[in-house]
Amino acid sequence: MTIRHQGQQYRPRMAFLRKIEALVKDMQDPDTGVRVQNQKVTVVSIPHAMTGSDVLQWLSQRLWISGLEAQNLGNFIVKYGYIYPLQDPKNLTLKPDSSLYRFQTPYFWPTQQWPAEDVDYAIYLAKRNIKKKGILEEYEKENYNFLNKKINYKWDFIIMQAREQCRAGKERNKVDRCLLDCQEKAYWLVQRCPPGVNNVLDYGLDRVTNPNEDQKQTVVSVRKEIMYYRQALMRSTVKSSVSLGGIVKYSEQFSSNDAIMSGCLPSNPWITDDTQFWDLNAKLVDIPTKMRVERWAFNFSELIRDPKGRQSFQHFLRKEFSGENLGFWEACEDLKYGDQSKVKEKAEEIYKLFLAPGARRWINIDGKTMDITVKGLKHPHRYVLDAAQTHIYMLMKKDSYARYLKSPIYKEMLAKAIEPQETTKKSSSLPFMRRHLRSSPSPVVLRQLEEEAKAREAATTVDITQPGQRLAPSPHLAVYTGTCAPPSPSSPFSPSCRSPGRPFRSPSRFIRRPSSTVCPSPISVALEGSPGSERAIGGTTMDQPRPRAQPKARMRLSLGRFLRRGCLASPVFARLSPKCPAVAHGKVQPLADASRQLSRPRSRRAAK
Repeated sequence: MTIRHQGQQYRPRMAFLRKIEALVKDMQDPDTGVRVQNQKVTVVSIPHAMTGSDVLQWLSQRLWISGLEAQNLGNFIVKYGYIYPLQDPKNLTLKPDSSLYRFQTPYFWPTQQWPAEDVDYAIYLAKRNIKKKGILEEYEKENYNFLNKKINYKWDFIIMQAREQCRAGKERNKVDRCLLDCQEKAYWLVQRCPPGVNNVLDYGLDRVTNPNEDQKQTVVSVRKEIMYYRQALMRSTVKSSVSLGGIVKYSEQFSSNDAIMSGCLPSNPWITDDTQFWDLNAKLVDIPTKMRVERWAFNFSELIRDPKGRQSFQHFLRKEFSGENLGFWEACEDLKYGDQSKVKEKAEEIYKLFLAPGARRWINIDGKTMDITVKGLKHPHRYVLDAAQTHIYMLMKKDSYARYLKSPIYKEMLAKAIEPQETTKKSSSLPFMRRHLRSSPSPVVLRQLEEEAKAREAATTVDITQPGQRLAPSPHLAVYTGTCAPPSPSSPFSPSCRSPGRPFRSPSRFIRRPSSTVCPSPISVALEGSPGSERAIGGTTMDQPRPRAQPKARMRLSLGRFLRRGCLASPVFARLSPKCPAVAHGKVQPLADASRQLSRPRSRRAAK
């Protein structure tokens, strides 16, 4: 078998596979490799099987890496098909347990000489279709039908090859036949992965030339090499101390503007959910922040990169009668990063507006740059105006930028700039440990608010003020509960022992609790918020003749009858109250004192 020495010859991103192959060869060493043994899977004894925990332990000891790094490396080895699982073939991850795995034969390694073609995949699917009698995965059925249409002219050959391989497989023993099926399935799961699975072998287009092959020394190749080295010698070399000094200076200058090292003012919107930072740092805000205006003085690129700074600089250039320079630079940027279909039109407009003789906004550039630009406009492209744009950019940087920083426009902008204060307390004195913490609302509070909202909604949808008129002299409804056990049939509170003319009385009338806890019910809370609850309870009002009530609806009469029959004592109503405090015995206490009782009105039959 032939294995490419350079990994993937035309795949430079897959060159690391050569290192994985060397590691896999060491893992298969009979003396120092991973411990393997015969394992029984279903009804077949598989030779040279290993567990996932043994593989992770070997990687950690051999490479001196942590368990997390060994897990990541093991997943890479399994995903690229060098190790395949025996029990769960579709799960291409290395489990750190007793799951069984096996080494893939080098014939099915990704770096094999022969590529994975559609004909081979069609033969594999046809063979599985014959063995499984048409029972395939959904994506395999779709691929089977697609390949049948794509290479239909070869389909007779594909079916013949599949039948021959099935006939040859029957002549092998059971273990070899099972191993070959597992190896083929693991290979095609990597080469033709199921939908929704990341294709690890997707590297893009092949290169036209191989960068690793040895080229013959010709006169042309030697001249190119000489030209390359001459250009390398002409480059300016800088000492490492100078480069490091520039990096340190840049870090010190921009450290105050780093949101991670120095924090955000007034607060970090990703932590505190406060959008004030985004509002103050909008692109074209009326009054920018002081830190933003100070950053314009760092260099010219910071000024021209900021839309607000570019707007202020444009205002300054108009006063100096040179605003066309920045307008030309912006037009070149629009040409460079705009639509490709409008490149020719935009180039002609820029030429007529800025470069043509007698143009309305003519710019001052040297003759050499003008010749290069005009010659390039015959065949316009995105970067045809780069020479003129660079010339104008350097002109503004060396001449106009220094005057802008000394102008009253910049000084006035700096004086009016706002400096927001930090809204939250600092969690640490170190600048890089500064973090704004915000506590989330308690789930208990949220649950109570939801229950109160449900109680208010129930009070607004159901009219319960009518039954409350018969519960005088108590101004509001109250919920009393006694024992949680239901009354027995022999109890005097059971419906069977109750006379039809006598209403059912609550057990709480007989069970006295001296240490009662105030616990408002949802019905009383609803009555307090409803207009019907605001009524006089004085003695004079009770003696006055009550006007005849309007005929009630059937639902309203049913609810009143339900409440008058003693169902106020049910623990279900008391459990709905969001303001009810929890007690140790798990029961709900009465609302008022134990001595205060509800006066039950006589029924209509008794009154009659």
